[in-house]
Amino acid sequence: MKKGLLDILKGKFLVSGDAPKNWLFLLFASFLAALMISSSHRADKKVHEIAALNEEVRKLRSEFVEGRSAVQQMRLESSIRKSMAEAGLEPSKNPPKKIKVKSEN
Repeated sequence: MKKGLLDILKGKFLVSGDAPKNWLFLLFASFLAALMISSSHRADKKVHEIAALNEEVRKLRSEFVEGRSAVQQMRLESSIRKSMAEAGLEPSKNPPKKIKVKSEN
């Protein structure tokens, strides 16, 4: 048992008679490790992209809410009356009359 461990530590398994088989396995294991590291980095990059996009969505949503409340405020009758008064227009004192058109059918 000690001899096998000592041979592994000295690297004798890489120069022995069946070394090509060991080298192929090491190359395969190295390829898999590189693939796993690459996949992990891509996953981390996606997580950062998702976090940035979520932050952008929150900002855009708050801008939308602010814009919508500003538009609602501008649509109020009191706001319209105030802006029209500044332009020199006043609401009519006589209510509008409905005009009915009779069809010939």
